[in-house]
Amino acid sequence: MESDKSFQRDHFLAGWIGGASSVVVGHPLDTVKTRLQAGNGYRNTLHCILTVYRKETVTGFFKGMSFPLASITIYNSLVFGFFSNTQRLISKYRYGDGRHPCGMLDLTVASMLTGLVSVGLGAPVDLVKIRLQMQTQTLLSENLHLAGSMPTVASFPLRSVDVPGQRLYRGPVQCISSIVQSEGLQGLYRGAGAMILRDIPGYVLYFIPYSIFCDLLKPDTESSPHPFSIWLAGGLAGSISWVTATPADVVKSRMQADTQPQRKYKGILHCVIQSYKAEGTQVFFRGASVNAIRGFPMSATMFLAYELSLQFFRTS
Repeated sequence: MESDKSFQRDHFLAGWIGGASSVVVGHPLDTVKTRLQAGNGYRNTLHCILTVYRKETVTGFFKGMSFPLASITIYNSLVFGFFSNTQRLISKYRYGDGRHPCGMLDLTVASMLTGLVSVGLGAPVDLVKIRLQMQTQTLLSENLHLAGSMPTVASFPLRSVDVPGQRLYRGPVQCISSIVQSEGLQGLYRGAGAMILRDIPGYVLYFIPYSIFCDLLKPDTESSPHPFSIWLAGGLAGSISWVTATPADVVKSRMQADTQPQRKYKGILHCVIQSYKAEGTQVFFRGASVNAIRGFPMSATMFLAYELSLQFFRTS
């Protein structure tokens, strides 16, 4: 039986394990999603996949994965650990017992707080991941910044230019250092406002559907859900959450991929207006199909690894 401790560390560790599993499963489609949302020249999902494969081989789909593997595991540890402990605090405050099952309102509040807190770590992680993912041998001249090696870059027309072998960033550490040097610490939080708009409702539509589906798939109210039920509930919750979060995710990705010195977007509203003027309403649903497909295996793996890890910790 689970003890009524005020703070649970096992949820942080289980979240870390689940996060590592989900990154390996979901990163290739995450790269495709980012390219579709923030890049140019892709007609649809299949064209994007084929283009990445032809130009960069299979390794192109795993570009920038080392940083998410190291950081998103910590991010998911924070998310699941914070969510679980927030539930316990709410239950202790409202019902006098941290083990009391949370109601729908309790889960909603815990999910919203988790979404808000997660941005503190998640915004820099997403920013660096997207900057690394957007690096190809064909770089947008409007975003090109090769440490002064091309001083006349501002006079280039807004088109793609080939720069064989060149990269803006050698890796995550150099990427972080470059952003801090050129934009200050606040540069790491570019797009954080859009991420808040994405993650507060996004986590509500992540944890609550998961809880509902798990309850529906249980054989009875007293038993624990079967691993397949956990996998299915997690996958469905992930797809729902990511599809509904796509419009805010598009804005976030565009702002984070928008580098100096030729920035296009001044803020969230400006990004929304400019994107709409240039590409219409459909731009805000770009990558929705990838999010739906990617969200299922990522979240299914995340929740299954998380729940199985918790069971292992409690029985060992």
